[in-house]
Parts: sequence; structure tokens; C-alpha cells
Amino acid sequence: MGITMVLSLLSGVALFLYGMALMGDSLKKVAGNKLELILYKLTNSPIKGLLLGTVVTAIIQSSSATTVMVVGFVNSGMMKVAQAIGIIMGANIGTTVTSQLISFNLSALAPAIVMAGVVMMMFFKKVKVQRIGEVLLGFGILFMGLTTMSDSMSVLRESPQVVEIMGSLTSHFLAVLVGLAVTTVLQSSSATVGIVLLLANQGLLDIRICFFIIMGCNIGSCVSALLAGLSGKRDAKRAAMIHLVFNIIGTFIIYVILSVALEPITQFISYISGGNPGREVANAHTLIKLVEVLLLFPFIKQIVKLTGFFVRD
Repeated sequence: MGITMVLSLLSGVALFLYGMALMGDSLKKVAGNKLELILYKLTNSPIKGLLLGTVVTAIIQSSSATTVMVVGFVNSGMMKVAQAIGIIMGANIGTTVTSQLISFNLSALAPAIVMAGVVMMMFFKKVKVQRIGEVLLGFGILFMGLTTMSDSMSVLRESPQVVEIMGSLTSHFLAVLVGLAVTTVLQSSSATVGIVLLLANQGLLDIRICFFIIMGCNIGSCVSALLAGLSGKRDAKRAAMIHLVFNIIGTFIIYVILSVALEPITQFISYISGGNPGREVANAHTLIKLVEVLLLFPFIKQIVKLTGFFVRD
């Protein structure tokens, strides 16, 4: 594996992360303060919080950003811990939108999208239009990063050593740890799932292992909220802990389900994805999040009480 290929892969990851951050930040600027106002004013019921968390995260393309905002609201007293959990659950669903977009492979349109964004930013005087141009620029850069990563990984497929290493990743528990470690480093579960999706497309990762890497991403995505809650008040710490507890319990449940019925679930996801490995990863990501929320939503009060055990009065 040459230094040129490694640099190409890293530059692809950097472009992807930058594009996603630019797109999310620009969308927040387009919305102004409306997202924050909606988040803490319209969360008087868990179901509303769930829906809002899903929509807001789908818009800003980052569950970490949503949960960090929520921790900030709880810390300032604008939101109660019980209100936060619905939004956090919704954020887990909303974050799967990125992987769904990636799976449709819009890379061929990336240069045109970037050009449209640049034109809107440079030749239009209206701030709103310029912000939308920034969104398009971020979207295009994201897919250009994916193209760079994909080209690098196509070379990996031709390396017997890399194929052997990837093929030897058969331990489900180790796969969870890999997803956890990579997401903790990148600070983005969407980026990790994007990389997993590309590896699956290149035939380097079996979809069965991808399931477990995605579960590790769930836990790794909690790091940002935990860091945000470190210096906060008790309730802010509890809100951050809710995110972690929810994802750990959800991951454990899904791990058990997959361990028992891995083949039928794999066949089902392959069927609804048309046998496309990238779509399989994206759909698995969405289904895992949906099942976690459906199973744990009735136990919101119990999860809040459990966090009180870790963060005491």
C-alpha cells in the first residue's frame, strides 16, 4: 500500500468530513435560529421530540450536533431531561439520511453541484441565496470526497494482503469495536458508515460484518455529547448520559437479535436493497436505528431513571 494511495484515501476522508460540516453549518445558517427555537419550544411530548430530532438531524446532517445542542439547552435550563430523550432518539434516526444519500452514488453530479454552489456564492448578492450556495458546495465536496475514497479503495481490492485482512474480520464483537474506534476518531458516525459503504461496494467487507461495525458507530457517536456535558450542570451530564445509555442498550439488543437470526435478516436486507452492497449498508443502518427506537421508546422514563444512577444528585 503506497504512500500516494494512503494520502489519496486520507484526502478523500478530509473532503468528506469538510463537505458534511460545511453543508450542516450552512443549513443552520439558512434556518437562522428557527431550529433552536423549534427544538426547545415544541418538545412537550416524547413523540414530538422524536419527530423533531429526526427532522432537525436530517437537515443538519449530524446527530452529534443535535445532541450537543440538546445538552446545551438542558444545561441552560431551557429544556428538561425528560424532553431531551425524545430528541436524542430522533437524532439517531435522522443521522441515517446521510448514508441513504451516499448509497445513491451522486458522485458523477458532484462537479456540477460544486459549480452551482460557487456561482450562487460569488454572483448573487442576496445572503439567503449565498447560504444555499454554501449548502450545495458542501454537498458537492462531500461526494467528491467519496469519489476520492472510492478510487483509493479500488486499488485496495487488488492487494491480496488487504483482501486477506478484511476477510479475516469475522468476529462480531471485534467489528463492533472497530466501528466504535473509527467513529470516536472521526467524530462522525455518518463518515464511518460512508467508509463502510464504500468498502462493501468494493467487495472488501461482507455485509454481515458491516452490521456490527454500524452498531459500534452508534456508541462512538456519543463522544461529542459526553464531552459537551463534562463541564455542564447535573442535568446536562444526564442528557449526555441518556444518549450513551440508549445507544449501548440498543446496540446490545440488536447484537443479540443479529446473533440469533443473522442469515434471515441478511437475506431480507439484500432483497429490499436489490442486491446492491451500498444500499444494503444504508438500509441496514436505517433499520438498526428504527428498531432500536421502536423497542426502547416505551421505556423512556426507565432510561431517564437509569441515568440518575450514573449521575447522582
